[in-house]
Amino acid sequence: GAQEAIQRIDSALGSIDSIRGDLGAVQNRFETTIANLQNVAENLSAARSRILDADIAQETSAMTKNNILQQAGVSVLAQANQAPQLALSLLK
Repeated sequence: GAQEAIQRIDSALGSIDSIRGDLGAVQNRFETTIANLQNVAENLSAARSRILDADIAQETSAMTKNNILQQAGVSVLAQANQAPQLALSLLK
């Protein structure tokens, strides 16, 4: 009778509470994922701005300068390697 109906209602309320808890956990995960994706979008936008704002002429000039310095360093090393060989050939 009435007691059985109350037990069924209590059981249904327990099931509803359990489902609400599960849905709350899912909602929290969605909110965390949304926040992370918003952060990623902001970071990508900032990186894109830095790339677009780069002064191409200045960057090309810096790259050319670094290439020249590298070539000069290689040349100095080659000459430094030749000096001992020249000294040895003079002693022969």
